[in-house]
Amino acid sequence: MRTTKIFKVENTDTFKHQILAWAQQFDDVAWLDSNPQSHGDKQNHANYDAVLAVDAFTSIQTDFYDAFEKLKEYQTTVNDWVFGYLTYDLKNDVEALSSNNFDGLAFPDLYFFQPKKLFLFKGNHIEIQYLNSVEDEWEDDLKNIRHCEDYGRGNLQNESNNIKIKLRIHKDEYFEKINTMLAHIHRGDIYEANFCQEFYAEDTVINPLETYNRLNAISNPPFATFLKCHDKYLLSASPERYLRKDGNTIISQPIKGTAKRSDNIEEDEQLKNALLKDEKERSENIMIVDLVRNDLSKTAIKGSVKVEELCKIYTFDQVHQMISTVTSKVEQHTHPVDVIKSTFPMGSMTGAPKISAMKIIEALEETKRGLYSGAVGYFSPIGDFDFNVVIRSILYNETKKYVSYSVGGAITAKSKPLNEYEECLVKAKAMRTVLEY
Repeated sequence: MRTTKIFKVENTDTFKHQILAWAQQFDDVAWLDSNPQSHGDKQNHANYDAVLAVDAFTSIQTDFYDAFEKLKEYQTTVNDWVFGYLTYDLKNDVEALSSNNFDGLAFPDLYFFQPKKLFLFKGNHIEIQYLNSVEDEWEDDLKNIRHCEDYGRGNLQNESNNIKIKLRIHKDEYFEKINTMLAHIHRGDIYEANFCQEFYAEDTVINPLETYNRLNAISNPPFATFLKCHDKYLLSASPERYLRKDGNTIISQPIKGTAKRSDNIEEDEQLKNALLKDEKERSENIMIVDLVRNDLSKTAIKGSVKVEELCKIYTFDQVHQMISTVTSKVEQHTHPVDVIKSTFPMGSMTGAPKISAMKIIEALEETKRGLYSGAVGYFSPIGDFDFNVVIRSILYNETKKYVSYSVGGAITAKSKPLNEYEECLVKAKAMRTVLEY
């Protein structure tokens, strides 16, 4: 059982930075921020502006084997708020697949925790929900939060660091791999596949919170995430929702189609309109929409799958994105984990047909994806959930001193290797900027 209290803050932005600094004392931290000041509710469908969960009371950590059934049992038994992540490699639980590529990060395949302390932000009101066992700590916690230095925010003018980013796949090899994937497409093995490459730094120490704050400040995405699991961190500026359950409504918002921004207003509008009319980008998006419709139909009430938005352009601080919104209805008795399992991994990060695409991805990519192109989010006590797609993200293993970010793009019959490579660099710009400042 939880004790709930609501209080008001004068400056929400300052309080957010203070509470994130305070949260660093805990081994388990999940911070989800929709950056409503940049996006409002246009794309979010969000219940809260931001959510912070800290300090695990119970948790589940497992490899891919039988992972969704274990999560289903855990979520049902706890029957409370739980926060955590699903790595891309849970594909091996859903299908007869494997992940044998290099893994420098070593994140568990699945991790969720039930927080002792929960903060729900809406406007300048914050609702706190503490487990009854720690209910008497909330007043002291608030005092400590308000006395916290604005850690990780006020240091944006620090001396530049010496992080040197390496490429796991170099340009010529990238072209060869894309041409191999195009040969699969022309042969009819697949219609589309998302090919990803890793950028990394070894023997590197970063300040995770400062790095997250930098990334969030230049991107302002609707699905920003700071996740800490002991010595492993996710610092995410994701613009993409994977899946949300609100009552009996399921919402998926796949992204396919990216264009760079320009400081020149007229040129920026031209880039946006060019993306909207780009046949290759639209075909990518529509293919994935068809895949999402098929995935949602596995748990949907017959006839309830609908495309609410098709190929709509959304503008973010770093890029323009083409996003579609697909919804469905499920029966009340449908278990929330079953909805996720039947759609996982998300079509925007795999391809079509999904299984064939995942096999080809595994053969051509050099790195195990792990949490990249997986999902982070939460389940509520009533079985609702909301998960992002882990893209535009920095991953960090503090013990191994290993920093990584990956980017990818959808390859179709109309893809040109050089254009795909340049799109990857556009997507990587924000992560590289914050690491090599």
